Amino acid sequence: MVMMPYFLGVKLMMVRLKLYLKIAAFEFQSERHIMQNASLEGKTALVTGSTSGIGLGIARALAQQGAHIVLNGFGDTDEIKALQTAIEKDFGIKAIYHNADMSKSAEISAMMQVASEKFGAVDILVNNAGIQHVANIENFPIDKWDAIIAINLTSAFHTTRLALPAMKEKNWGRIINIASAHGLVGSAQKSAYVAAKHGIVGFTKVTALETAQTGITCNAICPGWVLTPLVQKQVDARARNESISNDEAKKGLLSEKQPSGEFVTPEQLGALAVFLCSEGASQVRGAAWSMDGGWTAQ
Repeated sequence: MVMMPYFLGVKLMMVRLKLYLKIAAFEFQSERHIMQNASLEGKTALVTGSTSGIGLGIARALAQQGAHIVLNGFGDTDEIKALQTAIEKDFGIKAIYHNADMSKSAEISAMMQVASEKFGAVDILVNNAGIQHVANIENFPIDKWDAIIAINLTSAFHTTRLALPAMKEKNWGRIINIASAHGLVGSAQKSAYVAAKHGIVGFTKVTALETAQTGITCNAICPGWVLTPLVQKQVDARARNESISNDEAKKGLLSEKQPSGEFVTPEQLGALAVFLCSEGASQVRGAAWSMDGGWTAQ
């Protein structure tokens, strides 16, 4: 057996060490660059429907990146105040709450005005507010149809038209519309919801085209099943109607649509929203980005 001279062994070790240090330094700089690009310090994000579920997950993710937050949604006053305080404490940003009813244009205008007065402008707009009702078309209550279209679709038009002027003045803005797998495919008994979510995807494309040569981007996120209060109601109804446990109802719901067999989480959607706000996503425009456990891949 031929032994390597001692000095050659040491030299080889030094070469390997230098290579390792270079790789480590490169990875550190890359991570630092990504974090710098993702930083939203000094920005203001308004997230509709953000007192629970997807909206709250996205609001917290944006706050973690340094954005001030405008919360909106329904709920117990004390609980909402606690959410607001927790976001401020956890991330060292300012958060306010506005209780605008997203089916009423006057209240939406008032919310946008308050946000502008408090923070100067809305830099990041997340249209997330949504409701659901399930029924066959011939039995679908007219008032439920009107409410779903108003909250799930028309409200995004109002917030967007009011946010765009300030975004254009700054030549920077991010509009993220929370659509759904139902913005890409249909399901029986969900005519209003599917119509509204398809409309959101179309509205996203038009907004992206109208801002294509600016620093403003507009994209849609299309989640599959997320265990939000809205989906939990469907789980509860299924368990009740089929006389099965809640866990069995969850598994049944997932098995019909979502090949992964797992719920998408608000935190995962928040991470995607942060990416769409970054410089790395500046040429992602008009996309309908699926995060659905394989639902729409079928």
